[in-house]
Amino acid sequence: MTQKELNTQRLVQEAIQHHARVNSRRHFIKESAMGLGSLALGALLGGCNSTSVTNPVSFDPAYPLLPKAPPFLGKAKSVIYLHMAGAPSQLELFDYKEELMKMDGQDCPPSLLERKRFAFIRGVPKMLGPQAKFSRNGSSGIWMSDNLPHLSSVVDEICLLKAVSTDQFNHAPAQLMMQTGSARLGRPSIGSWVTYGLGSENQNLPGFVVLTSGGQNPDAGKSVWGSGFLPSVYQGVQCRSEGDPVLFINDPEGIDRDLRKASIDAINQVNEVEYQEYKDPEILSRIAQYEMAYKMQIAAPEVMNINNEPSYIHEMYGTQPGKACFANNALLARKLVEKGVRFVQLFDWGWDSHGTNAELAIDLGLVNKCKQTDKAITALILDLKQRGLLDETLIVWGGEFGRTPMQENREGKKMPFKGRDHHTEAFTMWMAGGGIKKGFSYGETDEIGYAAISGKVEPFDIQATILNQLGFDHERFTFNFQGRPFRLTDTRGKVVNEIIA
Repeated sequence: MTQKELNTQRLVQEAIQHHARVNSRRHFIKESAMGLGSLALGALLGGCNSTSVTNPVSFDPAYPLLPKAPPFLGKAKSVIYLHMAGAPSQLELFDYKEELMKMDGQDCPPSLLERKRFAFIRGVPKMLGPQAKFSRNGSSGIWMSDNLPHLSSVVDEICLLKAVSTDQFNHAPAQLMMQTGSARLGRPSIGSWVTYGLGSENQNLPGFVVLTSGGQNPDAGKSVWGSGFLPSVYQGVQCRSEGDPVLFINDPEGIDRDLRKASIDAINQVNEVEYQEYKDPEILSRIAQYEMAYKMQIAAPEVMNINNEPSYIHEMYGTQPGKACFANNALLARKLVEKGVRFVQLFDWGWDSHGTNAELAIDLGLVNKCKQTDKAITALILDLKQRGLLDETLIVWGGEFGRTPMQENREGKKMPFKGRDHHTEAFTMWMAGGGIKKGFSYGETDEIGYAAISGKVEPFDIQATILNQLGFDHERFTFNFQGRPFRLTDTRGKVVNEIIA
């Protein structure tokens, strides 16, 4: 028997086996179990449906990253989100409090402790005055500390939100809340929502790219850039500023470009057969990801290479080519949005300031973190502006919560260095570009920076405002999951119209 006849016989046998399998009682029970369960659940839920909520996204699972128009014209086309993991102290950076300096070293008033929960403070801590000098800057006269000399020079380009609050005082849940709208695992990140809604303007690169620095990932792990219940093609793709931008991006020895394409085509043919049988959209996401991986082999090394940038750009950012650092990532963020990437997220770890050691001291470690990032963030603003990209790129800066006006006394004991505990009542974030007011400060805290007294906003409000600037109504931008429409802001949130230009 010839090889051709053997192949034909094998295909016939496989077809017979497949026919027998899909017509068996076992296959029927397996495939219909979820459907029967859904019918039963629907009967129990009765009138619970999502017909009253309109999903504005036209989703083609075969081409999930094609650029899509938002429901209304947004002022921003892309987002660069700078998350300082660990929570920077607003009292040493943005929120100048002269009264707090007068209280330095005094026992904390009981009114600040009663019915309050802290991560580590126990007993009666001492008040801690600002550990930085402040001055007014720019034509707007906004107060900023000497820890941020470069950002102070462009203060007229940014908008401060000085009364942000959250209900989460531990790092991982607070990071999840800020990035996914929920303190629990399983929700899509804001970058995934944005990419789901808008696609990408570059089909050779991911729509959502993540860059990390500081030596570690955020406390909540990669879930802060996960896609949750959205198709996995919308999750953030973590790239590196040191070595290959993506692991295994190069073909292994003995595999050339044509053979790699042939292998991907063969894999995707199998995936296509699987999809035709089960109609699972996640299979189409898998196909799209294989295709994206193939395209990235050419596109990613080019855009992720900062060596070909002119010397004045390297000086401007303070980059260190060949090393993993925040400055390199800031420059890469500009290059990525310039190439049409929709959402770029920079996570910089190491902003915790408990005072347990020098690296976590409010007057040592925080100062060093500012030195590592201040110049690069300022350069990012100026670089985008000189290229005409700042107006259509929304920059967001912040942590997951703030720091207490009291000095941390972990378990009632004084720390060896000056530090502050986690604080949920009030902290500072800022935005720039993307249709946000320039040189503007919104919200105010009390005389010691403990609580918001005006302009209070929550993570949901930040998320609603970001979506608004991209052209989405956060209340109508939904995805049906487990029998109801979910949204990034869930059941709360309002657009902070006061900061929109």
